Amino acid sequence: MEPMDIVGKSKEDASLPKATMTKIIKEMLPPDVRVARDAQDLLIECCVEFINLVSSESNEVCNREEKRTIAPEHVLRALEVLGFGEYIEEVYAAYEQHKLETMMDCLEGASAALIDGPLKKPSNLSWFPSNLTLLDSLRGGGKWSNGAEMTEEEALAEQQRMFAEARARMNGGAIASKQPDADQSLDS
Repeated sequence: MEPMDIVGKSKEDASLPKATMTKIIKEMLPPDVRVARDAQDLLIECCVEFINLVSSESNEVCNREEKRTIAPEHVLRALEVLGFGEYIEEVYAAYEQHKLETMMDCLEGASAALIDGPLKKPSNLSWFPSNLTLLDSLRGGGKWSNGAEMTEEEALAEQQRMFAEARARMNGGAIASKQPDADQSLDS
């Protein structure tokens, strides 16, 4: 009988893709450093164990709050409880970056459907922005159209401006004069 470390899964079923993990390991090291296969396997096992540890503690945090779904804040609290507090800021930044990239993927999909799809520009979506300035500027890795780097605050401000324009077009009104501050908190 195999050990059951994860509910419903044997230890062998809980792993990470070796090719992806090997790529990540190699990217983190200088080009002249080689890693033995055994060492790669050990690093992968450590990653799986770390994920299990954080997941388990996140679940406990979630249960203490009498919630049924583990949320990002549960994971951040779990990291703190487990003694990884110094990584919380970096983890949160990675999470925010992931949310931004996911949003951009959704916008790219929507714009592709509007531009390349069989319905080139449906009349019921006439409010949709015809020039996706934020999308175009972020495609370049967080750069404005003139090539200058875009801070996260600037990207948020530009996104809010574009949302206001889209809302105004959707409601058939003029663009709201209120522009969001670039210093606006990212927690909103």
